[in-house]
Amino acid sequence: MSLPRTAASFAPPVMEARRWLDGVALSEDRPLINVSQAAPVDPPPEGLRRHIADVVLTMPEAHLYGPVLGLPALREEVASQFSAAYSGVIGAAQIAITSGCNQAFCAAITALTGQGDEVILPVPWYFNHKMWLDMMGVKSVPLATDAGLLPDPEAARTLITPRTRAIVLVTPNNPGGVEYPDDLVRAFYDLARETGLRLIVDETYRDFDSRNGAPHDLFTDPDWADTLVLLYSFSKAYRLTGHRVGAMVASEALLAEVEKFLDTIAICPNQIGQHAALWGMQNLGQWLSGERAEILDRRAAIETASPALEAEGWTLMGLGAYFAYLRHPFAMSSRDLAPALVREAGVLCLPGTMFMPQDHQKHPGGPEQLRIAFANVDRTGIAALFERLAALSFEKR
Repeated sequence: MSLPRTAASFAPPVMEARRWLDGVALSEDRPLINVSQAAPVDPPPEGLRRHIADVVLTMPEAHLYGPVLGLPALREEVASQFSAAYSGVIGAAQIAITSGCNQAFCAAITALTGQGDEVILPVPWYFNHKMWLDMMGVKSVPLATDAGLLPDPEAARTLITPRTRAIVLVTPNNPGGVEYPDDLVRAFYDLARETGLRLIVDETYRDFDSRNGAPHDLFTDPDWADTLVLLYSFSKAYRLTGHRVGAMVASEALLAEVEKFLDTIAICPNQIGQHAALWGMQNLGQWLSGERAEILDRRAAIETASPALEAEGWTLMGLGAYFAYLRHPFAMSSRDLAPALVREAGVLCLPGTMFMPQDHQKHPGGPEQLRIAFANVDRTGIAALFERLAALSFEKR
């Protein structure tokens, strides 16, 4: 008897980490510093909340089924703004609105792969990507990254087989935080085009990239739709995590296949969330710039605090968008260290083992690494976090 598809994967890591809090007594003078999840904890700005309330009260159609691929007005707005941002030509028919960026990834993989196919993922990888591939019976092929957490296109070439269907990049990266240079993204695009693969680029954290201007030039290729699938999230930009609104940019032919998946899974994206995303795109540009500036300031605070931690044997491997990725100096695995940090330091973060293959001999590093999601921690909190980490007295390697 075959196993259920969900049995092929692991438990949700963030939910597992939350269980580490059970039975732990935290003192008032040292409250929990939660850096386990990359999601805004504050509600949307007041203007957006008022618009949501207005939609709920005055727009009856927002409570009904909508188009499977999303509201036409939102698809048009995404196409227009993305075309301008990337200096390319993107049509509304090449946009699908999804129930979050995770669903966009699931839809893309379902439309591109069959049982036993392969997808190349740089490691450390985003665990929800790995989970969906597991459940779909698609082999995740790990692509090692260098000391700066950047993958090598030529190393990826050696992993391509007749069953390979796609290469996935996340930039700015989750979990590593690193921003992939534009020429690196272009090299992966050229590789995918040459070998007949799709390049899936997850840009969930694009709005918090430290670089000005477009992060790559892929949409300047008039034939981009033959190769590129771009994923985006409105959740981080406008604090709409609970409304579940994401987007996919792809060829019309691929979106016709994606539509089958979306119609079966959710019928349509959240209508109220879509109206919120549209209003946000049209009215919150300046506000979003301020949000980006705050994230960049917190990133700078980590850079400032890092030398004191490095003096204790830690290494800052990657930093950007919502994440800092650290190598710890202790003799224990991060799988054991992360729960211990809750008890000993009042810090909740995720171990590198949650982002890596289980074969640590072939793919080492995870046991020595931790992910810090710092977007909800201000400068004072970051300083306290690094002080607590630097004060740890576990046996070192």
